[in-house]
Amino acid sequence: MKQILFFLLITSPLLAQTPTKLWTETDRQYTLDNLRRTRDELTRETENLTPAQWAFHESPDRWSIGEVVEHLALWEIIWAREVNEGISNKPQPDLNQTSKPDSFYAEWIMEPAPHQSPDYSRPTGFIEGKNNLAFFLKLRAQTIGFVEKTTADMRAHFGRTNGNGPRNMHQVYIFQWGHVDRHLRQIRKIKQHPDYPQATLSTK
Repeated sequence: MKQILFFLLITSPLLAQTPTKLWTETDRQYTLDNLRRTRDELTRETENLTPAQWAFHESPDRWSIGEVVEHLALWEIIWAREVNEGISNKPQPDLNQTSKPDSFYAEWIMEPAPHQSPDYSRPTGFIEGKNNLAFFLKLRAQTIGFVEKTTADMRAHFGRTNGNGPRNMHQVYIFQWGHVDRHLRQIRKIKQHPDYPQATLSTK
């Protein structure tokens, strides 16, 4: 009995100091589901495109599907860097009391108004056709693998601030998969253009 009491006395302070995780397993699964869903939708939209379809431009100032997917791959790198920096910062769970809700980020990334891409995320156009998809898929697999295993509290770590205030790392992931949803809409619009090349039938 004395041993049990002694164990409780020495472990109780340690338990009291362990903070409750804000990022739940439900949050993790939600993130994984959407990372996989947007990966799969992008694959379905692009995996069977012809070279001409990959390279088609609605107009000289618009991106091709290949450039759109290259842009998405570049952002996979940018998001991963932001998450890495964020979880390296000291946890600041109190910032959740004054930061924007998740819905703000989900709505902002999907708004119909054009967004201006910064220079560092603009596509080069040097990557040919389906290699753009391979580029994206390799990076998305790394993200999914990380989210599956990480023990970081993604709702307690915050990254850089912007005009909308600080965002936690869970919200960065909302941007990441939501950004693909946004550009899936763009890809589907490109395919609806009257001059979009039609796939040619095989003549085997």
